[in-house]
Amino acid sequence: MLRYAVGLIFVAAGLNGYFVFWGLEPFLPESPEALELLGTGYLLVMEKSVELIGGLLLLWGRFIPLGLAALFPLTINIAAFHLFRDPQLLLPVLGLTAAHLYLLWVIRDRYRPLFVYRL
Repeated sequence: MLRYAVGLIFVAAGLNGYFVFWGLEPFLPESPEALELLGTGYLLVMEKSVELIGGLLLLWGRFIPLGLAALFPLTINIAAFHLFRDPQLLLPVLGLTAAHLYLLWVIRDRYRPLFVYRL
């Protein structure tokens, strides 16, 4: 159930970013500080594309480790951004970060081969 919630959050955030990129009215509130940092060009599209694809992977349920691994750097970046630049949404972002860490912990055995040293 938590996987679906995290997936829906990222799908909604990704789609919302595309609304901003296309010049449409976003359906979720946007952080002015985030738009100042990302702009409305390729960086916004790249971040929102990763959010959208990663969220869809979590909702689909076939490539959950890939979706979580792709979204984790974004989750950490979003948490750091809201910690240092825009603390208004810090509490929900910390909840998202905790949920993401929990999901990674639950499937930690899937990542174990990445940390095996081989020549």
